[in-house]
Amino acid sequence: MRKAVVHQSAIVSPTATLAPGVEIGPYCVIGDQVCIGEGTRIGPHTVIERNTTIGRGNRISGQSSIGAPPQDLKYKGEETWVEIGDNNTIREFVTINRGTAGGHRKTIVGNDILLMTGVHIAHDCRIGDHVIMANAATLAGHVDVDEYSSVGAFVGVHQFCRIGVHAFIGGYSVLTRDALPFVKTVGDRNEAKTYDINSLGLQRRGFSAERIDALKKAYRILFRKGLLTKDAIEQVRLEKLETEDVAVLIKFIETSERGFVR
Repeated sequence: MRKAVVHQSAIVSPTATLAPGVEIGPYCVIGDQVCIGEGTRIGPHTVIERNTTIGRGNRISGQSSIGAPPQDLKYKGEETWVEIGDNNTIREFVTINRGTAGGHRKTIVGNDILLMTGVHIAHDCRIGDHVIMANAATLAGHVDVDEYSSVGAFVGVHQFCRIGVHAFIGGYSVLTRDALPFVKTVGDRNEAKTYDINSLGLQRRGFSAERIDALKKAYRILFRKGLLTKDAIEQVRLEKLETEDVAVLIKFIETSERGFVR
């Protein structure tokens, strides 16, 4: 693979590490202790600040800001990081902030992720593999988004919330509680509601009809029969509906600290 190519107008710190095949576009700024993996392309006017690690094969469009200090008044310049995996597409005007000393000290973005124009990922967030975040979706600090989730355009997520695996969050929703795995969640704050299992999304991910049907049956007991949560979980188990997927859903419910959207 050919050497890294840096446009003559770009500014690259002498402490930055660029792997073979990296392309740095016009007017980019690459800060101290930045490490960019093989074959990653950085579009024009992008700023990547210190302590940022980016993996292989990423496509980062122009005007993005990655590794900026957290927007947290408690932050006093401590050493914190951003870590981005492989094969991600990061479109124009995306912002990803470093972690904080009071959090994980690290903001983590996984692999094979699509971040559309204007997405904001705040300090100490953790984004799992294969996540899609649509235009202007915004995560406050300490948000966890699990694998294969889809977050719609202009969604806002409150700090410390979780979005479960294979979840679907409808556009313009505002989440102040956790969003359940496998489930469609739509709405604004206390008006947010769940709308059954994300069947179409799961089909596209290769889930069998049997797996989806088991999730649907469990969902109806858990959220549509008016039972107390502990009683509903017991009922699911009594009816022997606790498949591997349903177990993931139940564990998410049992470990929720902020409560979850029903």
